[in-house]
Amino acid sequence: MTKVGFVSLGCSKNLVDTEVMLYNLYSAGFEITPEEEEAEIIVINTCGFIESAKQESIENILDAARLKEWGKCRHIIATGCLVERYREEVMREMPEIDAIVGVGSLSDIAEACRAVMRGEKYSSFRDKETSKLGGDRILTTESHSAYLKVSEGCDNLCTYCAIPLIRGKHRSRPIEDIVAEAKDLESMGVKELNLIAQDTTRYGLDLYGEYSLARLVRAITEGTTIPWIRLLYCYPDKITDELVHELRHNDRLVKYMDIPIQHISDSVLKRMNRHGDRAEIESAIKRLRESVPGIVLRTTAMVGFPGESEENFEELCEFIKEARFDRFGAFTFSAEEGTAAAEMDCQIDEQVKQDRYDILMQTQLLISEEQNAEKIGKTLTVLCDGFDAVAEVYYGRSYADAPDVDGKVYFTAKERIAPGDFVEVHVTEAMDYDLVGEAISRKED
Repeated sequence: MTKVGFVSLGCSKNLVDTEVMLYNLYSAGFEITPEEEEAEIIVINTCGFIESAKQESIENILDAARLKEWGKCRHIIATGCLVERYREEVMREMPEIDAIVGVGSLSDIAEACRAVMRGEKYSSFRDKETSKLGGDRILTTESHSAYLKVSEGCDNLCTYCAIPLIRGKHRSRPIEDIVAEAKDLESMGVKELNLIAQDTTRYGLDLYGEYSLARLVRAITEGTTIPWIRLLYCYPDKITDELVHELRHNDRLVKYMDIPIQHISDSVLKRMNRHGDRAEIESAIKRLRESVPGIVLRTTAMVGFPGESEENFEELCEFIKEARFDRFGAFTFSAEEGTAAAEMDCQIDEQVKQDRYDILMQTQLLISEEQNAEKIGKTLTVLCDGFDAVAEVYYGRSYADAPDVDGKVYFTAKERIAPGDFVEVHVTEAMDYDLVGEAISRKED
């Protein structure tokens, strides 16, 4: 049986694609190995969103090529966003690659493996806007937490973003398909369901003629008993009153929302072609905090966008201080080929971008330290993710912490706690982004 190893790069949406391909290969009779050194075929699911992600993808392909020289690897297959975006260049510039598979051709991954085993070069690029969405998966996350992709592509057309070029137009999956997948994930032991898309709040507009995320959440709630349902990638201009009501009254929809704002200066937002201005962003934050007690808000912001003045940047910094987001991430502008922003005048020097990034993250660090200090002495419900044998502590997350992007809660316990267990943790210490405590009881789901 041929062994296949996988490297999945980029975002959680790309990870779901990897999990679908893993299932396709397993069903086709291939053996999946977590050890690259043991794999005869290495599949690299690439990211091509920004320059640093492209470089990481290339480095991983070159690492796999070295395994061709001294390891068991015989063939390399590249899939995903980088391949979709640069399909001709990838095969021409990297002869180490034996096959390429576009984002609309996930179902062809087994055929790609069979082709390279026959010594053939292979490529498949089906229409990404008509390809099947969803599919059976092999989870690569903890067995109790999973991502569920509710739509593909994006229609927002932000001037800096290549996603519409790579993934195509926005397409929602039918509610019944998503609920069926949620039930399958529940049967695997999933207790935390993280709903994702390029723009989750746009869900359903193409199928049902209106924003339907709240309707989808209700259907998942009624169709499963999964305790935690979490919303990621929600755009502030599309947060409906119905969704706010669901957040307030649905006990299984955790009081957490990720709302990427990217900036706060109206002039920068306009050049970014972001839908909504500062007033709308502030209104969304105010409405969520007033309507949903205890809600945790996460956001991201971009620095160094073309034409971002010192005044624009100072406005962003002051806003971050005022808004006091519970969770925050920043990144520097990357001029991506094919996007309008790459051709704009007044490009910002790379060092200036980095300096602004550092200042913004230091600003948030102080906020995070203060917020975490306020949690000392409190008791939090924590979903256990695992045990750190070196530090001899368990670790997990409260409802305030999304997987992969937020902090953790480290805790000791007098009894054995299994991954996927909910426990009550008394917080005794606060770090920059993480908390430390001791379990005082196991909580029933």
